[in-house]
Amino acid sequence: MESFWEYLQNLTDAQSIISRGGFYLLLIVVFAETGLFFGFFLPGDYLLFMAGLLCAAGKVDVSITTLVLSLIGAGVLGNFTGYWFGYRTGPVLFNKNDSLFFKRRYVVLASEFYNKHGGMALILGRFFPIVRTFAPIFAGVVKVDIKRFSVYNLIGSVAWVCVFTLGGFFLGRRFPQLQDYLQYIVLGLIVITTIPLVVAYVKKKLREKNEKID
Repeated sequence: MESFWEYLQNLTDAQSIISRGGFYLLLIVVFAETGLFFGFFLPGDYLLFMAGLLCAAGKVDVSITTLVLSLIGAGVLGNFTGYWFGYRTGPVLFNKNDSLFFKRRYVVLASEFYNKHGGMALILGRFFPIVRTFAPIFAGVVKVDIKRFSVYNLIGSVAWVCVFTLGGFFLGRRFPQLQDYLQYIVLGLIVITTIPLVVAYVKKKLREKNEKID
C-alpha cells in the first residue's frame, strides 16, 4: 500500500513535470497521448486537471487562456497524427505483433468503441484512457471522411481540455486547499475513467461466453 501511494504521489507531481520540461512538455504529453500509439500509458486526464489547478495557484507561467488554447491545439494535432498513421498503415495494424509499445487488443477495443458510437466515439473517446489514443488511429484505418473527422476532432479536444483543465482551474480558485489532496483526486479520476473500460471488457467476455454456449 505504501508503494502504491508513492506511485500516486509521483503521478500527482505535475508541477515537477512542468518545471523539468516546461509548459511545452505538457503539450508534448497531450499530443503523444492523443495520436501516437505508444502514448496510451501517458497521464492525460489528471495532468490536464492538475495543470488547471496549478495555474489557479500561479505555479504555471502562462495564463489560463493560453494554457487551454494550447492544450486544445495539441489535442487536435495529436488526433490528426493518429488519423494519418491509421490511414497509412490500414488493416495491417490489426495484424501487427504485440510489443512493449503496442498492444493489438487496444486497437480492437477502439474499433469496437467506434463501431458502437460512430463518429461520436472521437468525442466520447477523449474521456477514456486507451480509447482516446487509438480511436483516431482506427478512424484513419477505416478512412473516415477528413471533414467529418476534423469536426469531431475539434469538438472532442475542446470538450476534453475544457472539462478537466477549467475544472481544475475553477476548483483551485474556489478551494485552494485541494493541492493538499492530489493523491485522492488522481485516484478518483483513475477510477472514474477506468470503470467504463472495465464494464466494456466484462460485457465483451460475457457476450463471447454466450456465443460459445449457443
